Amino acid sequence: MGIDIVSVDDVDASIRRFGDRYLQRVFTAHELETCAGTEGPSASRLAARFAAKEAVLKVLRPGDISPLWREVEVWRHESGWCDIRLHGSAADLAAQAGIGDLAVSVTHERNSAAAVVVAAAMDVPPGHRT
Repeated sequence: MGIDIVSVDDVDASIRRFGDRYLQRVFTAHELETCAGTEGPSASRLAARFAAKEAVLKVLRPGDISPLWREVEVWRHESGWCDIRLHGSAADLAAQAGIGDLAVSVTHERNSAAAVVVAAAMDVPPGHRT
């Protein structure tokens, strides 16, 4: 399990200071699309996704080299709920750890955004665990 809390003001400051360079480095196209507001990206929604990415890293416990931010994706379904999709080295770390699925809950209120991520083990036949 991993948990993280992020300041919405910090994410907003990064968006204002670094613009697309920050957004493209940290967030996937889907995340940016689902966090778009009428006046640009929603800092509170993006902060919640950033908290989820951090919480995933706490679950994966990478060694010296962490996955790229975009390899951890918060996927928002049309009905409104979110799940985690892993790509590249993040998916490799999950497989090595025996993680089959990640459940996520995100929230944002005023100047804080938070996320909790819980890992579920892969289905492995009895006697085949390493």
